[in-house]
Amino acid sequence: MTAPNVFLGLSVLGLLLSLNVYARVRLSGQLLIANFFFGWLRGELVLWTLVLEGLVTLGFVSQGALDAPAGQVGLGLTIVSWGLLLAAHGRGVRAGEELAAALSQLGLAADRKVSVFHGFPNPFQFGHADVKRIHDVEYGESLPGDQGGRNRLDLVVPKAATEGDLRPVLLQVHGGAWIIGDKREQGRPLMREMAARGWVCVAINYRLSPKGTMPDHIVDVKRSIAWIRENIAAYGGDPDFVCITGGSAGGHLSSLAALTANDPRFQPGFERVDTRLDACVPFYGVFDFLDRADDRTLGKMVDAIGPQVFKCTPEENPELWDAVCPVVRVHAESPPFFVIQGSHDSLVMTEEADTFVAALREKSTQPVLHSELVGAQHAFEIFQSPRTEHAVLAVAAFLENVRREKEKAPA
Repeated sequence: MTAPNVFLGLSVLGLLLSLNVYARVRLSGQLLIANFFFGWLRGELVLWTLVLEGLVTLGFVSQGALDAPAGQVGLGLTIVSWGLLLAAHGRGVRAGEELAAALSQLGLAADRKVSVFHGFPNPFQFGHADVKRIHDVEYGESLPGDQGGRNRLDLVVPKAATEGDLRPVLLQVHGGAWIIGDKREQGRPLMREMAARGWVCVAINYRLSPKGTMPDHIVDVKRSIAWIRENIAAYGGDPDFVCITGGSAGGHLSSLAALTANDPRFQPGFERVDTRLDACVPFYGVFDFLDRADDRTLGKMVDAIGPQVFKCTPEENPELWDAVCPVVRVHAESPPFFVIQGSHDSLVMTEEADTFVAALREKSTQPVLHSELVGAQHAFEIFQSPRTEHAVLAVAAFLENVRREKEKAPA
């Protein structure tokens, strides 16, 4: 019988994919992307996965899939698979406990609870009645390596914001392995929340490789900071209070920007602009291209992105490779950091975040918070989900505390 056998085959596949979500699986080579992609989608869209697979299962049952032993075994495997997914969803619901532990270092806590159904049925609902988005503002001229529109930013602002306000500013830097990505794709739940709280948020594009070559990426981030200093007041923002965030490559660039204030090699032609930042929140960032601590056991960044992003080897230009590694740019005056990482991240190892946090805590005089979210995959916070909402609320508590502490500091 066809239906029972097909159902059994799909059930085995579903169980393997659910195991990939629940267990921390580390693969390399051609399997790496599949490991990430299916773990990411199923892990953050558990409720949608259960609904869709439930409908498929009902369809097979109506076709007589349970009339044969193969179909009955398939149903058993499907139930086990769903159990694993529900357990994974529970981890996301409980992510607030992990983030609360980090916030407790500063005596902070999230200011509202999160529903177990947050983001369902619409995980892409990023709008807010009190928030508007302003598109495609140029933050500087188009430079060599621009693929078109990479010198533009979007603003996510409170509708009530007016020129003359002094609202705190959050700069969002997208990820994409320094090769792909766009300002419209990442950080949206966080920017929506912060804008609803009265912040002015700025999401930027930057030059991408292979047309752009490191350090073009960080130069563009610095150019956007210069634009904020000069222009953000017109949108109600405070040019003297700017925090930064980003995920993956954006986590790298945001951390690097925070640790290299006023470094002239990253500010060609605008060396005198003050590019200091007040806080940094990197999500699953890359902190050491050279992997000095041997945290990457299944593939090195030098091999993965060197030819396209740097276009040179560390031996050919050691100064450049070192200069753009946040882990070696840590210093006593580093701004406050909140480093967020997923335990099940397939693309950036949790150990790399541990090494970076240890370096920060050794040298920085400012608070360093760190939260490893159990079960979270790379790019987890792109969707609206309970885990995303917990992370957003924790970051909001952290950033607003940084703002309060600065306001209390003597001028």
